[in-house]
Amino acid sequence: MSEQAAQFVGDIPHHYENGLGPNIFHDYADLIADCCKGKDLSDVVELAAGTGILSRRLRDVLPPDARLVVTDLNTPMLDLAQQKFDPSETVEFLEADAMDLPFSDSAFDLVMCQFGVMFFPDKVASYREAARVLRPDGCYIFNSWGALDDNPFARMGHEVLGSFFPDDPPGFYMVPFHYHDPQEVIADLTAGGWQDVEYETIELNKTIVDPRAFATAMVFGNPSADAIRERGGVKPEDVAETMFEALNTRFGPAPMTMPLSATTYCCRMS
Repeated sequence: MSEQAAQFVGDIPHHYENGLGPNIFHDYADLIADCCKGKDLSDVVELAAGTGILSRRLRDVLPPDARLVVTDLNTPMLDLAQQKFDPSETVEFLEADAMDLPFSDSAFDLVMCQFGVMFFPDKVASYREAARVLRPDGCYIFNSWGALDDNPFARMGHEVLGSFFPDDPPGFYMVPFHYHDPQEVIADLTAGGWQDVEYETIELNKTIVDPRAFATAMVFGNPSADAIRERGGVKPEDVAETMFEALNTRFGPAPMTMPLSATTYCCRMS
């Protein structure tokens, strides 16, 4: 996994769940989970599950007796995800690297991943692994963010960080939004052994649920706060306050709405 992904620790999971989740992740999780409704699935694995935003929705739509394995590289994220489930529910939690999965061949009939592939340093290797653990008639469903310009909250976040450190801006926002070209994604999938790929770009106009929590999470819900502390001279709290002011300027007045764009891929081996 990338160094950026491996740094989702400390207080990050809390801000990620409560500040980012309702504003940028929940709606796409609903949409990708809908792909599973009514399907006869027995074994499902989720990669890079984070705090379990999609995991909870998957458990709600999968057949009750279907096995759901929830994985992530970061134990703190998985710990928060696990709190969303009753011990009686059929869910397993496992720390796992998507580029080196600890599963036997043909173990699952569905692999899911929400907004994780952008962080995989070797995307082709991750696609090979997804293909390896799938049964011949299985499916891999994942999504990836669109470009910064199609997700202006992210462009704004990158610019706010850069305004404090013009000579050495924290680069987190360049990571989740760099993998936005479907043709690049399909080329990587083809190199990873996938032969049948369908995709759909989904654009939303999202109401910002809690602007202050969102602004705070844009700094503290990812590795940006640590990057700010490492550079010194600025408090992350001050950056978060500037982020809040920028949200009001860019998307206000209330109710604030912002465009979101992401692409969902449905991949089969034949």
